[in-house]
Amino acid sequence: MKSRPVARPENDDEQPRLAVLIDADNAQPAVIEGLLAETAKYGVASVKRIYGDFTSTRMTQWKQALLKHSINPVQQFAYTSGKNATDSSLIIDAMDLMYTRRFDGVCLVSSDSDFTRLAQRLREEGLTVYGFGERKTPDAFVQACDKFIYVEVLRSEVPAPPAPPAPQKSAKKAAKPAAKKPVAQAEPTAAPVVEPGKHESLPLKLIRQAIEDASDDQGWAFLGSVGSYLNKVRPDFDTRLYGHKKLSDLVKAHPRHFTVEERGSDNGLKRIYVRSAG
Repeated sequence: MKSRPVARPENDDEQPRLAVLIDADNAQPAVIEGLLAETAKYGVASVKRIYGDFTSTRMTQWKQALLKHSINPVQQFAYTSGKNATDSSLIIDAMDLMYTRRFDGVCLVSSDSDFTRLAQRLREEGLTVYGFGERKTPDAFVQACDKFIYVEVLRSEVPAPPAPPAPQKSAKKAAKPAAKKPVAQAEPTAAPVVEPGKHESLPLKLIRQAIEDASDDQGWAFLGSVGSYLNKVRPDFDTRLYGHKKLSDLVKAHPRHFTVEERGSDNGLKRIYVRSAG
């Protein structure tokens, strides 16, 4: 007999319910804060579990992050050398959660292609699959997800440490020739400047194709439709990879390639339209 969906309480705000499943062997604790903030954009993380052998010294940093973020650790011993029992445990739990019919989506946090078939199966059941992994993640796993986010864009930037204050001169040392003062002040190391240009090259062909697919007879396309097309064609499309938080910021930053126009709607809200320039 097929299990039926569990009725939600009346005070539920109808946000999608998500299960966040983390492969500790293929994820870094440094991204956990950004990762949970990202999942909050898509729904409520009703379940947060992490899988690994927490008796290992490699998991020390993860242990510190679990209590802070209320993540439930699932201990999985390495029964045999060379075999990844963690993957099997995560997959079994994912399938169990799927059959409860209580969730709208699953967040799979791993860079391992072994979860490709799991992502496909979850989608076949009607769940939305959000993948989180490093840039080295195989394309097969990326394409198997509805949306894939590279964790490199989630790492919070560590501000450069301020230059140490110059030691104050005593009254006796103040009598030294003033010519030595500028020499001492010219040596402090300046805070490193974060150089732009480390972002990915803009996928012009892909964006132009998205605009063309959603455009009207004059070539104008509603930006929301363009974004939907991009996510369907490229699950890993993320404007942050190109140095911008939003798609609107990205197209506005490239007037040589795109023309942007804001139009008012019946409800008074502004809608952004874009077309390829030239």
